[in-house]
Amino acid sequence: MATINLSAENFERTITDNDIVFVDFWASWCGPCRMFAPVYEKAAVEHADIAFGKVDTEAEQALAAAANITSIPTLMAFKGGTLVFSQPGALPAAALEQVITGVRDLDVAPALAEQKKSA
Repeated sequence: MATINLSAENFERTITDNDIVFVDFWASWCGPCRMFAPVYEKAAVEHADIAFGKVDTEAEQALAAAANITSIPTLMAFKGGTLVFSQPGALPAAALEQVITGVRDLDVAPALAEQKKSA
């Protein structure tokens, strides 16, 4: 599956409509972003059951600000609509695969139940 261009209009829906979503916050002028792009695109093709989105921080400045993006690239992962991973910096392919495996294996139900108890 190819990556999805995310904007303020489709960001929330993409997060809630998919079990696992990875989001790459990037900009065209960012060298590390350009280096990470082919690694991210390849992972999107190899893991068709996961939604891979991209947010152009120049075009979507309000969305980037709402996500507290202070450094790019920043990779976020959502599972069950909940943010479970956020890290700035370009990842090599092996590290991205480790993150994907970790998010797949993560059981968010106990954490969500605990969160509801304390609310």
